[in-house]
Amino acid sequence: MKRSPISRFFPLLLLFIAVPGRALDGGIENLRQTGKAFASVARAVSPAVVFLQVEAKMQGSNIRGFSSPFGDESPFGDDLFKHFFGDRFPDIPGMRKPDSPQRERQTVAQGSGFIFAAKSGLLSDKSYILTNNHVVENADRIQVKLQDGREFDAKIKGRDPQSDVAVIEINAGGLPVLAWGDSARLEVGEWVVAIGNPFGLSHTLTVGVVSAKGRTSVGINDYEDFIQTDAAINPGNSGGPLVNLEGEVVGMNTAIFSRSGGYMGVGFSIPSNLARAIADQLIDQGEVTRGYLGVVIQPLTPDLARSFGIEPGQGILVSQVSEDSPAQRAGLRQGDVIVEYRGQPVIEVGSFRNRVSLTLPGSSESLTVLRAGRRMTLNVTTGKLTEDKLIARQGPAQPTDEIGLTVQTLTPQLAEQFGARPGEGVVVTEVRQGSIAAIAGIEPGSVVLQVNRQVVNSAAEFASAVQAAGREKRVLLLIRKGEMQRYVVLSW
Repeated sequence: MKRSPISRFFPLLLLFIAVPGRALDGGIENLRQTGKAFASVARAVSPAVVFLQVEAKMQGSNIRGFSSPFGDESPFGDDLFKHFFGDRFPDIPGMRKPDSPQRERQTVAQGSGFIFAAKSGLLSDKSYILTNNHVVENADRIQVKLQDGREFDAKIKGRDPQSDVAVIEINAGGLPVLAWGDSARLEVGEWVVAIGNPFGLSHTLTVGVVSAKGRTSVGINDYEDFIQTDAAINPGNSGGPLVNLEGEVVGMNTAIFSRSGGYMGVGFSIPSNLARAIADQLIDQGEVTRGYLGVVIQPLTPDLARSFGIEPGQGILVSQVSEDSPAQRAGLRQGDVIVEYRGQPVIEVGSFRNRVSLTLPGSSESLTVLRAGRRMTLNVTTGKLTEDKLIARQGPAQPTDEIGLTVQTLTPQLAEQFGARPGEGVVVTEVRQGSIAAIAGIEPGSVVLQVNRQVVNSAAEFASAVQAAGREKRVLLLIRKGEMQRYVVLSW
């Protein structure tokens, strides 16, 4: 019997229908295995994650019974608030009476932490917990609660406000300890798991990916190198671990970006390599000792790179070298571009500061720079950072785009008025509003030391140098304000 065309193609039709079904089954199985992996991480990690309850006494001036959405000042004035609310909310900005008595209040805050080290011995049986400094810095009492319900009183072993890392200890042994992972090997897009106690909800697990690495200009800490993640982090997560799928700690959850106070998809964690190095010092010494070079550095913007005749992205710019500093003794000069430190590339200001800070004082390290187009390597012996020293301070960013400056030769009287040095540069007496100089952040009282890397010591020299740059319509200035120096490129 002759088969119809439809009957000949019907088996093929069944075949094509069946394939999506098998693909769907395979996709579900992959998701199931992914979920099992997250569950496995939770089982392995949660016993070492702790809930922290911190009691502290604070002055009434720092506590508000009502949080104004308008910050420190009401945009509508006190009278409008009094009309609607009377005096029921005295802590609203602008409504506190100047002579109101300062009330001391007991506050209770919550946070997270994780056990990362233990110390055992004949007279010692302690466990160490890592958390954020901002969680415990004002603590009168710290209570630690484990997943199994056990509770301990803890004391602070050491704090480092500049990195927002703290170590607390409890008198208990045999507790589960989390393993450290290598945050340097973490990749953008990799799965990560955050575990902590958001809003006091103990041992909450959230999952996401690494959104970015090396976030150093967030403005949270003095020393930043954040991992950015979209794993949900909320108030109370601070101090909890960020782990990889092997259950290794790759970061400590620290902050969120939020307009509402809650999760908005952007969280920040301190990388494990940085947190671990600081924690080890806090256990051994009770404080952090940081390396010191004695330079002021700034990002090498494309305009600055062009002015120095190098390709963008090739390092960071030295805008000032402190006198009698390790950098000066090693031969580092103003205008050098640092491209390598300890044999590793230098691209970003923040990460360089962190690397220098974690260098042991007294150690001899290699520093490769570009100077006038030549590549050279210097050996620098790092010093110890103290309160009165700079490690590697970052100059502000350089906006660009008609010059708008009025300058005067530095007479002794002007030098005294502006705290400058007679005979060194010209003083800016006026900055025209809306000019590129104003946009670049140049302020009256600033001293211009160089124009296109040529020293200028009079207003006439300054005017001549700027006029000579008119063909290119761009000029490189070296400016000092107070004790800080920085380079600025103006283009018009």
